[in-house]
Amino acid sequence: MLRYITRQWTVAVPLLALLALALSWGRELPPVLVIIVAVLLAGAVLAAVHHAEVIAHRVGEPFGSLVLAVAVTVIEVALIVSLMISGGEHSASLARDTVFAAVMITCNGIVGLSLLRGALRRKVAVFNAEGTGGALATVATLSTLSLALPTFTTSAKGPAFSAAQLGFAAVVSLLLYGLFVLTQTVRHRDYFLPVATAEGAPATAGDATATAEDAAADAEEHAPRPSARATMISLGLLLVALVAVVGLAKVESPVIELAVSSAGLPQAVVGVVIALLVLLPETIAAVRAAKRDQIQISLNLALGSAMASIGLTIPAIAVASIWLKGPLVLGLGATHLVLLGLTFVVTTLTVVPGRATLLQSGVHLVLFAAFLFLAISP
Repeated sequence: MLRYITRQWTVAVPLLALLALALSWGRELPPVLVIIVAVLLAGAVLAAVHHAEVIAHRVGEPFGSLVLAVAVTVIEVALIVSLMISGGEHSASLARDTVFAAVMITCNGIVGLSLLRGALRRKVAVFNAEGTGGALATVATLSTLSLALPTFTTSAKGPAFSAAQLGFAAVVSLLLYGLFVLTQTVRHRDYFLPVATAEGAPATAGDATATAEDAAADAEEHAPRPSARATMISLGLLLVALVAVVGLAKVESPVIELAVSSAGLPQAVVGVVIALLVLLPETIAAVRAAKRDQIQISLNLALGSAMASIGLTIPAIAVASIWLKGPLVLGLGATHLVLLGLTFVVTTLTVVPGRATLLQSGVHLVLFAAFLFLAISP
């Protein structure tokens, strides 16, 4: 097998995970099998990251980041809709909780970890402010229209949209996401490509702190592109791995819900756990890109995932609401609105200079920690 698919586990684990999904679907599992399924779930996540990186290396940026963001989000949407159908009124706010968690995880967790990794390697993490700023503006607009406005509208009872408002939000979400993809991949593709190390961020070859890790990362960055055959194999295995990840996450969801209920935690924690599981492949891929000093790819993954999560989820929920029973709660509460607003203010200040240090990474990670803490203890 070609060098990009040399590790047999990246082939075997997705297939085993898919087999476990087929055998466990719709069944109540004993504790031992729950643990086995959890291990296969983690392995499928790691395999998904490997195959996504193979595809990204073949197609180049920004298409590689787009492939992973869209693939994960499409299956995330399927998971949300399926859980809402089976959950009834108890899952009325699941879409809101999961999408909000995805925004906080990507804009604070993934961005913070990526900047931390980049700043530790180069002291200053450098990226393209034009492209990242446009992506952030799109995420902020989508988040405000879909998650903040329903709290204040008066056409429907509660923090929810009326049918007409939900339809409008769905259409503009798709339009904005499509416009961003056009900008990212066609008209201004160069805005989303990794930038060369800027002045003030010393190059590895001349930096006294250069290590064997830097050399390994550079070698990985300049490795030959995989063949079309290897790419197609990885594409198929990526789809298998992602289906297995989301399917096994749903299999594990009753255990998660039981654990959340037994611990006396808010129901919103279920949405947070789902978002953490689904976004794990992108988190690992983003941190690996930052390790190679490709901060722009990390930010493409983070903001692209947030954008896809909203831009695809809201239209899907709007269509699903035709047959979904019960209310559809989309509006955020006061605490989450404060966190959302602060996140966009901080991220704007991070993006505008086009360079970030440990301070910026620390601010984002503190916000992410605050989100997790307040999810558990609102």
